[in-house]
Amino acid sequence: MKALVLGLGLQGKAAVHDLEHCTAVTQIVAADIAADKARAYIAQKGYRKVRVVPLNAAQPELLEQLLREVDPHVVVCMLPPDFQTGIARAAIGAGVPFVSSSYAGSLPELDGLAQAKGVTVLPEMGMDPGIDLILGRLAVDELDVVHGMRSYGTGLPEPACAADNPIHYKITWTFEGVLKAYMRPARFLRDGKEMTIPGGQIFRKENGHTLDVPGVGAMDAYYNGDALHYIDVFGLGSELREMGRFATRWPGHNQFWDVMAELGFLDEARTRIGNTEISPRRFVLEHLTPRLQFQDSERDMVIIHVEAWGLKNSRPLRVAYELIDYRDLATGFFAMNRTVGFTSSIAAQLILAGKIRKAGVLTPVRDVPALEVVRELEQRGMKVQRRVE
Repeated sequence: MKALVLGLGLQGKAAVHDLEHCTAVTQIVAADIAADKARAYIAQKGYRKVRVVPLNAAQPELLEQLLREVDPHVVVCMLPPDFQTGIARAAIGAGVPFVSSSYAGSLPELDGLAQAKGVTVLPEMGMDPGIDLILGRLAVDELDVVHGMRSYGTGLPEPACAADNPIHYKITWTFEGVLKAYMRPARFLRDGKEMTIPGGQIFRKENGHTLDVPGVGAMDAYYNGDALHYIDVFGLGSELREMGRFATRWPGHNQFWDVMAELGFLDEARTRIGNTEISPRRFVLEHLTPRLQFQDSERDMVIIHVEAWGLKNSRPLRVAYELIDYRDLATGFFAMNRTVGFTSSIAAQLILAGKIRKAGVLTPVRDVPALEVVRELEQRGMKVQRRVE
């Protein structure tokens, strides 16, 4: 079977690596705008199933031509979210299942078309969103009545290499995306009421809290995106009193970025400085990126913590699932690469194996065999822990 992987960045490389080791996959076509650089990487890794082709995903006609030439059995999109809808539409037109790690965004608009074509479209199969949603499903399924649910996801340097810069952070994800997310409004449920925090205010003291992770310690937590959307996705009822999605960082993170936001360093509007124009956010991005890189011997870590509480057999119960992963120094893949890229690859392999067949725009919450995904993650060295209170 053939897989077409679009985008050979950090997460795309991990997806290709995982597919290379899948016996059911006989050929992998990796498409990237920087094809020569991608070919050099593939040659250096010694992959035997991978063929690299050039692609500018901003040109739909080139993508449609590539789909016709390759005739893949699944498309794995590891490109930025802005490309997702156009690529999914092209995959549906070609009758090819589509997988991505990005938020669903506008993809639900394609649900009718995907169903009519009998095509599986499965976004949100990464780390966060992705593994968090699958663990959330497991937690919710243990309760008869759900009163609350929280999910936390983070990627950051492990303590041994976090102390060599003042903000205790290093880059394993697009830093531009990180800074953009810092200005994204948050929506959540608290005390049964829908609430919103405007962009740029998520780090204020009154909006943050501390999460204690066993074996790791105390971490700053801050609201991350739209939790209200997932109330319906999880099928939660009127008994729900709290629903929140959070990211976590080492202590001091919230205070630092609150100051940066208040001073306008995360603003997107361009301003003139001397003879040039640049946005404050772009300046921060360009200035900090070379200063926040990992050394080859340093590891990052990913923490995914999901908890749900309510009633089981009329008695109070709180269930938590947690995954912690570290960079694999043997392959060089960061924990972020592994949890995003491997998860997308697992989804593609489940589709190829016929274990995900449903047509339409799907969600990991309802349409993916959760325990099977957990088993696949654990086979790749990611251990999931369960705790009950």
